Amino acid sequence: MSKLDDIKLLRINYLRGPNIWTYRAVLEVWLDLGLLEDFPSNLLPGFNDRLLALLPALLEHHCGVGERGGFLQRLNEGTWTGHVLEHVVIELLNLSDMPTGFGQTRSTSKHGVYRMVFRARDEQVARTALAEGHRLLMAAINHLPYGPADVQAAVQAIRDQIDDCYLGPSTAAIVAAATDRGIPHIRLNDGNLVQLGYGASQRRIWTAETDLTSAIGESIAHDKDLTKSLLASCGVPVPEGEIVASAEEAWEAAQDIGLPVVVKPTDANHGRGVSLDLNTREEVLAAFAVAEPEGSEVMVERHVRGHEHRLLVVGGRVVAAARGEVAMITGDGQLTVNQLIDEQLNTDPRRGTGEDFPLSRIDTATDGAIVLDLQRQGLTPEAVPAAGREVLIQRNGNVSIDCTDEVHPEVDYIVSLAARVVGLDIAGIDLVAQDISRPLHAQGGAIVEVNAGPGLLMHLKPAQGAPRPVGRAICDHLFARNTDTPDHRSQGSDGRIPIVGIAGSSGTQHIARLVAWLLHLSGRYTGLACQDGLFLDQRRVESADSTHWEAGQRLLINRAVQAAVFENGADTILRTGLAYDRCQIGVVTDLDGAAGLAEFDIRDDAQMFKVMRSQVDVVLPGGAAVLNAAHAGVADMKPLCDGEVIFYSLDPGAAAIATHRGDNGRAVYVRQNQVVLATGTTESFLPGLGKLTAWCKRHARSGITESSLLAAIGTAWALDIPLNLIGAGIEAFDSNPQPAGRAD
Repeated sequence: MSKLDDIKLLRINYLRGPNIWTYRAVLEVWLDLGLLEDFPSNLLPGFNDRLLALLPALLEHHCGVGERGGFLQRLNEGTWTGHVLEHVVIELLNLSDMPTGFGQTRSTSKHGVYRMVFRARDEQVARTALAEGHRLLMAAINHLPYGPADVQAAVQAIRDQIDDCYLGPSTAAIVAAATDRGIPHIRLNDGNLVQLGYGASQRRIWTAETDLTSAIGESIAHDKDLTKSLLASCGVPVPEGEIVASAEEAWEAAQDIGLPVVVKPTDANHGRGVSLDLNTREEVLAAFAVAEPEGSEVMVERHVRGHEHRLLVVGGRVVAAARGEVAMITGDGQLTVNQLIDEQLNTDPRRGTGEDFPLSRIDTATDGAIVLDLQRQGLTPEAVPAAGREVLIQRNGNVSIDCTDEVHPEVDYIVSLAARVVGLDIAGIDLVAQDISRPLHAQGGAIVEVNAGPGLLMHLKPAQGAPRPVGRAICDHLFARNTDTPDHRSQGSDGRIPIVGIAGSSGTQHIARLVAWLLHLSGRYTGLACQDGLFLDQRRVESADSTHWEAGQRLLINRAVQAAVFENGADTILRTGLAYDRCQIGVVTDLDGAAGLAEFDIRDDAQMFKVMRSQVDVVLPGGAAVLNAAHAGVADMKPLCDGEVIFYSLDPGAAAIATHRGDNGRAVYVRQNQVVLATGTTESFLPGLGKLTAWCKRHARSGITESSLLAAIGTAWALDIPLNLIGAGIEAFDSNPQPAGRAD
């Protein structure tokens, strides 16, 4: 069979928010199969065997069959190569430790052109996986040289992109805990600065630092001498010590304090430049030379005997603890110290240079403290220890054995006190003790360091013992649960603000502006993104059309915003996805507009239904969908809503409203030229609003229709805005937006 041309990637579109495919971000790829449209997998000689030889775990893919081997069954029956590419990309992501189970491939109205999507936590990672999957697939189709080494290279390319783009393990643990609680997040930079929650309810984290972390407390923790003096003044046991300016001063201080001593930088991290258990002048002088380059000043302090421990304090309580142990090698009379380190210690799979490893790789070339300890034992890194001789390599830096359940209550109290004295909401407290299950004072233990922004990996992936849910502890600290309610929720406990999303093509900008106005009158600083521009508390700050993802993000990031309203056309949903993950109120007005969406292959009402239902799909269980009962397709979205449904229509006799009221549902309609609010069989006129014809006449130039007005009233009702305020607010509404200006 002659070589087949590559599958063409016509368009690659990253959908950041909820979309027609799923709630989550996906990469959408438009594919042109070309001649491959006439060659499903069962008509490509040897293709299935070559593909499975390269990616044997494809056997585990369920596909649409719903069971193990489902995808293999589809391959053997014959499936198109666009669908195969979907599974190849997913499998490469799985092999790269970025597992995803979601993917779909659908034909379009054009022969041989498909839309393929897959779950994509990060756009660049997804693009890399797509490129590598495309290369692998075409090699398997055309029987080109491509083997296991090439697969590994592809996986490594994706992993490298993950390392460059994805959150670090500490930040990822906190974000995962927030997601488990339904708290949304927004990544604010390419690193680990993340916003949890929206608008005024948000919190920000940067690894294990939060926007509650005191800048003064962080500065105090950075100054070890100041930290010790503050702790000592509050009765916290610390080793006595003093700052020195020279090696000779270090020896004098050591004599005053009493041997053995520790020499360390005052402001270094991760144990760099720290030398322990120094007993001679030569050792102290050499340790000073190691410590001086690692910090601004050098400290000499009493050596506390025992094991090094790291206790994590979150919100005033200890949530995790880890213990260290010394690293030793045993000589064999043939290998050097460096070779023994590599063979006996660095081969441990828990050791590595990245953040994903609980233990660090040992390198004598970069750790002067190890060289000093070797010298004290009469050795150098190139020396060959005698067979059977045990050699001490590292006294600290191996704090990775979980001991949380062993912490004595008095130790818990002292450590929590230390964090409060320094002024940190989250702190890593380093202490030395022979037995963490006994009080510190009784065994001569002491706190040796308080760290701001501590790493969490030792607690998430301890070398020994059980992982601890430290991400959840930090999340619960930032978003306190209300234990007085059955579901432990309270205002702001999920980081959310009231969000209203309005989808459709008819009058949606008017609905959006009316709802934003009523929210403003209810006392909430309200953001609005609509066709008329971007508004902050009724001030227009941008006059350009703001019905797009970027404008929406500007509102959600703004700390002042207490409620937000978004106008979402079908183009917004199809091009970028919604700007938010869930909303309190979702409004759908109609299913019109297919004529302008040819580039997305949207051509009829059935397809528009799939687009517009995205707005209803994201309504929270405690929220509501406000639906146009006069449009049968929109009314049919009622079962899709996780929350309540409120129908609106000019016609009180609309079939959907009659059925809905029979189920004790709520509806808004017009009778006697007035707005009626109905709950089941109970009806009442909206107070404070006069005859509709008079109101519409006053706003005729703006183009606001009665139907749009009813949708806005139904939305305000769903938001629990007082009815008299809704009526009075509608009467006072100014339909002419103010000129763009600077926001406060």
